[in-house]
Amino acid sequence: MITRKEVAAMAGVSEATVSRVFNGVGPMKEATKQKVLEAAAALNYHPNAIAQNFARRRSGNLGVVLPYVPKVHIFSTYYFAEVLSGIGEQARNSGYDMLLMFRAPGEGSDYSGFFRSHKVDGCIILGATDTPQEREELRKLEEFSYPYCLVNQQYPGEDFHLVDADHVQGSYEAVRYLIGEQHRRIAFLNGSPEYSNSADRWQGYKRAMKESGLLQPELERPGDMPDGWYYEGNYSRKSGVAAAHKLAAYLASGEIDGIFASNDRMAIGLIQGLRELGYQPGQHYSIIGYDDSEASRVTDPPLTTVAVPFYEMGFLAAKRVLDRLNANGQEAVIPDASARSMLDTRLVIRQSVKLSSGTD
Repeated sequence: MITRKEVAAMAGVSEATVSRVFNGVGPMKEATKQKVLEAAAALNYHPNAIAQNFARRRSGNLGVVLPYVPKVHIFSTYYFAEVLSGIGEQARNSGYDMLLMFRAPGEGSDYSGFFRSHKVDGCIILGATDTPQEREELRKLEEFSYPYCLVNQQYPGEDFHLVDADHVQGSYEAVRYLIGEQHRRIAFLNGSPEYSNSADRWQGYKRAMKESGLLQPELERPGDMPDGWYYEGNYSRKSGVAAAHKLAAYLASGEIDGIFASNDRMAIGLIQGLRELGYQPGQHYSIIGYDDSEASRVTDPPLTTVAVPFYEMGFLAAKRVLDRLNANGQEAVIPDASARSMLDTRLVIRQSVKLSSGTD
């Protein structure tokens, strides 16, 4: 195995100089650097990656914080699988390893501690919620200029680094499509209020319904909705099934003719629960989901939904973190230096909406 000492001897420099060249540490004459690189190439010398990271005080890890929920198979959910695939692709392209870190609900965050302990060089945070403690921890990352990025969670009033999708517009277009197919009594199954995308979906639904005169202009809170028009789940299939048993009575009375669900898992749970009670989607009622998960394409009938670029969100979040890391704190050299990135969504029309022409 070729050693640093042999490279130094061939190049006519010290071992310390060879080390500085490969670790990018300290000032260096270009001629000296070239001599070292040419000697290394001639000898087929490859520096030890672990030693390089130690010299740079880097771990070589891109941290990803995930929520830990007992008995929930997080990697089988479309959202997390797609985002992690995007992060992993960018990390691999950049020579980084992904370090997954799980946090239980209600467990305190110490994001800056990951950096202080040199466990990670950059950090991407999934499943964050809007709590005072979470905001305080994120402010610490800002204060010390640690490279991090949030995915799919916003904090009003803060300028945190984040990548998200335009859920307001996505929800608006979904509900407008239902209205365009002559649905007028549209129920909304939303997710947990602690997530900003739940608030975004509520804004999109509310805007579409108000513009069409289906909700009063002064209505602002879910609690002001007509009976049977608003439900809250936790983005799980089971919460969709639970909502189905509440919705069934309003379908039977004709008080509801369409449903918009905040994600495909809840929509599929609703379909399953309502089918057990004798109601068929696209026939007795219409339903639209959100995410464009693989499962949405194989439901019976296939589910109309809103496509969200989760893979691209993960890829972009990782790129932003690694760009900041490699810029050595010089934000100005990063092409996309703004704190927020908002990606577009797209309505995907399938067969779960009963068309105004009367066809399925």
